[in-house]
Amino acid sequence: MPTEPGSGHDLRHHGDAEVRDDGRALVDLAVNVRADTPPGWLRERVAASLAGLAAYPDGRAARAAVAARHGLPVERVLLTAGAAEAFVLLARALKVSRPVVVHPQFTEPEAALRNAGHTVDRVLLRETDGFRLDPAAVPEDADLVVIGNPTNPTSVLHPADTLVRLARPGRTLMVDEAFMDAVPGEREALAGRTDVPGLVVLRSLTKTWGLAGLRVGYVLADPETVALLERAQPLWPVSTPALAAAEACVAPAALAEAEEAARGVAADRAFLLAGLRDFASHGLRAVSPAEAPFVLVRVPDAAAVRRRLRALGYAVRRGDTFPGLNEEWLRLAVRDRGTTEGFLRALGQALGA
Repeated sequence: MPTEPGSGHDLRHHGDAEVRDDGRALVDLAVNVRADTPPGWLRERVAASLAGLAAYPDGRAARAAVAARHGLPVERVLLTAGAAEAFVLLARALKVSRPVVVHPQFTEPEAALRNAGHTVDRVLLRETDGFRLDPAAVPEDADLVVIGNPTNPTSVLHPADTLVRLARPGRTLMVDEAFMDAVPGEREALAGRTDVPGLVVLRSLTKTWGLAGLRVGYVLADPETVALLERAQPLWPVSTPALAAAEACVAPAALAEAEEAARGVAADRAFLLAGLRDFASHGLRAVSPAEAPFVLVRVPDAAAVRRRLRALGYAVRRGDTFPGLNEEWLRLAVRDRGTTEGFLRALGQALGA
């Protein structure tokens, strides 16, 4: 796939390409969707919604449920066909002159901005700083700042107070919290905050609930911004099954299940990181502390390692398509311990350990 014009990176490359490339059945450590999802109860809710497909989608109940989940009025909530649609809406609807994207991070926001005709500046966080943000690195005249938290692919969780320091009148601060529900307690979340000027928070239900094929997410912002984005949407942008899933996934029982899953991910991630430390003598090192359901690792000759892993049946995500990273980086999704044990054995073979 070609690079985005003017970007120098393939901003449209995503983890699913690592699994689909040659049709082989691979153990998937490339895509950040939680394994063994969606759960049975959620599949049943989505299936039950199919009886209503003859009617146009009515998002009022789902919108109210999302608003209640975050303690917000419905005027501050916009449902979208996944966070990807929200990136496009913001890029097309916002009148900004100097958008800045903090990298390494998910590349779709920059791709959407470029496709909408914007010239995009980058702030590149450094490995030597643990890929942590210094707000002073963001240009003062930036009127749109985009950052992920926790950040894909670095797995860094920025303190909420650090992100709030980026906010100011006349600037839109877009925080992608697609993986925040995989953080126990959702600590450092800004979703639900109304005291931060220009704050726009994006959430996805794809990762924790395994709904990538359904496309459902939402935007939390001031009512004026929500209204602006809503006018840019086509009619009925979120399908009836997706609305049913959204309403179900923000219910109290679902939130409790998500919190339990987040704690399980944290334990499984610690197991993966401990196993990766055994390969330090081969030059492999992981970005730490990691707080998301994936880890970023640097390893010499990563492209060859990735090919060897594929031959051994494991797909991992290349890192060189993320601005700020090069061909020595790989992203690994956190999986259950049995899967991780098998992967670590394969990694040992791929490294010649």
